[in-house]
Amino acid sequence: QVQVAESGGRLVQAGGSLKLSCTVSGLTFADLAMGWFRQAPGKQLESMACISWNGGKKFYGESAKGRFTMSRDNALNTAFLQMNDLNPEDTAMYYCVAEERVSLSSECLTGDGAEYWDHWGQGTRVTVSS
Repeated sequence: QVQVAESGGRLVQAGGSLKLSCTVSGLTFADLAMGWFRQAPGKQLESMACISWNGGKKFYGESAKGRFTMSRDNALNTAFLQMNDLNPEDTAMYYCVAEERVSLSSECLTGDGAEYWDHWGQGTRVTVSS
């Protein structure tokens, strides 16, 4: 059984930083492209970032560019999302996603991810106070 599990979400003050983590079980982590989405209250899912199996390719959504960095450590079976200079508009549930694929293109950021990503976590909540 495949399980995707996020952690690291919490309440943080505006201007602060937070690092989210994502682990996957039931699949070979090094075979996976990984990504992060978020959904703010009352809003649609928004793609944030995605990374290829070896970290060689990364793509970022508009809201993430310049402030967020995605990385991975295959030895730890973990993907990360480092978020800096947070503001209240970053308040959302953050979801980690995984897909067994070698190639990665900017399509990983397309739409709500339903067609691209097979495996989703339950989410971790990030709240940014002003």
